[in-house]
Amino acid sequence: MEGFKEGFEFFSEHAGDSFGVEVGSVYVDGINNEIDSFLESVAHFKGMQSSVDTLKGDLAEFWHSGTFNIDAAVKGSRHRVQVDRSHDYGSVDISAKNFDKKFGLKYYKNGVESAKQQAKSVFEKFKEYQSKGGKDTLDEYLRKRGFRDDTVLNDPVYSGQVRVIAADQYEIAKQWLEKKIKTEMANRPEQAKRYQETLDLLSKKVTDGKGVESIELTEKEARELARLAKEGKIDAAELGLTTEELVKYEYLLKQAFKAGLTAATISLVLKTAPAIINAIKYLIDNGEVDELQFKEMGFAALTGASEGFVRGTVSAFITATCKSGLLGEVLKEIEPSIIGAVTVLALDSMKNAYKVSIGKMTRNEMANELIRTMYTSTCSLVLGALTQSFIEVPVLGYMLGSFVGSLVGAFSYSAVYRPIISFSVDTGFTMFGLVDQDFRLPEDVMKEIGIDVFAYEEFEYDTFGQDKFEFERFSAKQFEPESIEMIFLRRGVIGVNAIGYLT
Repeated sequence: MEGFKEGFEFFSEHAGDSFGVEVGSVYVDGINNEIDSFLESVAHFKGMQSSVDTLKGDLAEFWHSGTFNIDAAVKGSRHRVQVDRSHDYGSVDISAKNFDKKFGLKYYKNGVESAKQQAKSVFEKFKEYQSKGGKDTLDEYLRKRGFRDDTVLNDPVYSGQVRVIAADQYEIAKQWLEKKIKTEMANRPEQAKRYQETLDLLSKKVTDGKGVESIELTEKEARELARLAKEGKIDAAELGLTTEELVKYEYLLKQAFKAGLTAATISLVLKTAPAIINAIKYLIDNGEVDELQFKEMGFAALTGASEGFVRGTVSAFITATCKSGLLGEVLKEIEPSIIGAVTVLALDSMKNAYKVSIGKMTRNEMANELIRTMYTSTCSLVLGALTQSFIEVPVLGYMLGSFVGSLVGAFSYSAVYRPIISFSVDTGFTMFGLVDQDFRLPEDVMKEIGIDVFAYEEFEYDTFGQDKFEFERFSAKQFEPESIEMIFLRRGVIGVNAIGYLT
């Protein structure tokens, strides 16, 4: 039971560390997963016989979709998009999975051509169909595409879609559309609507309007991307798609603070849960509430939440910074469990060092606490990582494993600690200075054998008392035979990691 209590207390105190480590690791893994997804999406273009001019539009779709998802992961957004690869009439090229937007891309040879294609009307699309050998009449053409009548002939084919074009063509396309709108307003007002909508929705990149966006791509860059894809030479590092290039400290701090707030809530619950249970038990047994228990809950809530926030924030920031490569390539490959263990030791050492400085803890006690923390945190973090591989729900599996690991660490440490102390009692072993071996005789033994024990002088003030009269009483003298008294000393534990003589 004592081991369980120690394990629970350790977990409740260090849950913020475990949570922060996992959140930091999941954050960077999410970015790397999106980068890998982009590379996989363009891998199938390797060896294609189609020309670069034909493939550049397809590569632009995957580029904008992939870099948008990468940016969403970097900024901690849940928004994602996907390439639909549909060739239906007026189909969307890139659709949003969990927000309300759709995107159509056109990467033609210049800005005017791209703008024309984006602003194409239903009637122009029909004439294009006829020029390619289509046999349907206009009514048949419209009916097969879901239109009821010919009132839609002047509507844009890609109505409602964000019109994405090459970044270097944007200004030219914008100027052409503005000029076209003025001309059509004077000559054919019914045609101006589709040009105006195209201008209003014209864009150089895919964006959700809330800060997440794809990386701009010029027509020349799209051609180069298509060439590299055909040759199978697309490299994320050469394209700047690495965590070292994409992750900024402002994003890390944002994720760290989010992790800290959640860690504070977890620590608050774990710290106050025992106090709440004790209060309920007291209420059931006594029919009333103990005021002191409510004070205890308030103090536990305050200290637990504040410490949990600090631990969660620091551990998440350090883990994400290391894994993203901002601190160098070597630390990028380090295991999160190692980062977590070092973070726990560093924070606990700072906390205990302060206690030593104000006299609330001895150096031996601090050393013992450091070893216990090192051992238990290692069990907690390692078992957390192991459990996460079986329970694939992010963070949840890790936290469950950390809890079990804390219990295992507390039980096993106690089981190992007792034999070591017993060995130190029997042999005088100091465990490299961690156990204080005190060979001084107890004060009562020194008095018994006739040694004068020096005591520091103490100030004693005189007290006033009234004189009392007492009758003389007869008392018989008692005779006791002389005896020899023997005192046996033994070695034992007299304090934390302190061994001395016991009577």
